[in-house]
This record gives sequence, C-alpha cells and structure tokens, in this order.
Amino acid sequence: MQPQLDAVAEDVNELCKINATLDPQTGTSTQRRRRFRRLGARLSASPEPIHQHMGKTMAAFAPGLFAGGDDADLPTDNLALERAFRLPKGHERRIHGRAHAGVRIVYRGPSLLLVLDAHTRHPAPFSTDDLVPWSGAQPPASQRECQRRRRIMRKARSAKKRPLLLADLERRYRCAILAP
Repeated sequence: MQPQLDAVAEDVNELCKINATLDPQTGTSTQRRRRFRRLGARLSASPEPIHQHMGKTMAAFAPGLFAGGDDADLPTDNLALERAFRLPKGHERRIHGRAHAGVRIVYRGPSLLLVLDAHTRHPAPFSTDDLVPWSGAQPPASQRECQRRRRIMRKARSAKKRPLLLADLERRYRCAILAP
C-alpha cells in the first residue's frame, strides 16, 4: 500500500509543477511556456506510463495554452478563453431553450460577446446616457466579412438562388479580368 501512495504523491508533485507553469504570477508567458515545454518533454521521456500520458496531454494543450500572452486585457490561457465563452453560450441557451447555442456566436461573436457579457461590468440597468456613445458603432471588419461569407454560402445552398449566385460570381470574375 505504501509504494502506491508514494507513487501517487510523486504524481501530485508533478501536477503541482504543471499547475505552477499556468499561474501568471510565476513569470511571463514566455518563461512559463518554456518551463511547461521542458516539463512536458521530461514527462514524455519518463518510463512511467502515467508520466508519458501527462507529457502527451501537455503537448496537445501547448499550442493554445499561453495564447493570451502577458496583456492584462486578454485571457491568460485557453482555459480563461473557454470561461469567457461559457457565459454567452449559457445565455443563448436560456434565450431559446436548446442545449446548443448555435452559430450566432460564431458570426456575430465579436460584438455579441460584449453585449451578452455587459451585465458583469455594468451591474445597474443601462440608461440612455450610457448607450449614446455607442449609437454609431459598427461591427469589426472581421465580423462583417464573416457575415458576407455566410450570405454567399446560404445562397450556394439554396437550389433557387444558386444559379443567380453563379452568374454573379462569373460576372465579377470577368470584370476582374478585364479591369486594367
């Protein structure tokens, strides 16, 4: 029984080391990423199967784990990013009563997330004076481009609108070729 407890204590120690690399208080994201990768490589090379599994899991998580960098306004890691997206999806589910939030978050996400999350930063009801500065706000270019692509794809899926879409695309192609 004691050897098993010692093995578990060693695994807990490794998990604490991994967790320390995720804490923004322990250094910059570059330093923490470097320690995370070294720790993952050491665990992958270990003869213990559980350490190898930890190393493999760490390698899978590494690309997005430190994506936020050191900017205080950005999520510190992909876990914080998932927490940020969880609130709007829950709100979306409460709106229509379905388990899936739908694609609305994808193609309206950049501006929709701010709206759905507004109650966390502004606990009181919004007044007209609070909203006037935003009356002329436009969605970001990435969101407008996403909506444009969505309109094209909806036409492409429609049997009635597809010929019109193809004709329009051909016309645009010809104009692009003939233009100097």
